[in-house]
Amino acid sequence: MDIMKMMKQAKDMQEKMQTMQAEMADETIDGSAGGGMVTVTLSGKGELSGLKIDPSLLVPDDVEILEDLLIAAHSDAKMKADQMMAEKTQSMMQGMGLPPGMKLPGM
Repeated sequence: MDIMKMMKQAKDMQEKMQTMQAEMADETIDGSAGGGMVTVTLSGKGELSGLKIDPSLLVPDDVEILEDLLIAAHSDAKMKADQMMAEKTQSMMQGMGLPPGMKLPGM
C-alpha cells in the first residue's frame, strides 16, 4: 500500500469533513411535539435558534405538560440533526471509496 496515497486520502477526507461541518452549521432543523403545538429550531451546530409555542399551552396549571413538550421537541430536532449528519458523512465516505459502515474517530 502506498503511504503517500494514504496520506493524500486522509488529507482529502479531512478537508471534506471540514466543508461538510461548515455546511451543517448553516442548516436549520425543526423538531416538534404535541402535534406541532411546540416547535424547536436548532442550528446545524445544535444551538437553539427558534421556539414556537401554541398559546393554548400557556396555562399556569399545565406547566409540566409544556416542559415535557419542549424537551420532546428538542429531542426530535436533535435526532433529525444527528440523522442529517450521518447521511452526509455516509455520502462523503462513499464518494471516497471507503467501505460502508466504516466509522471515523469522533463520530
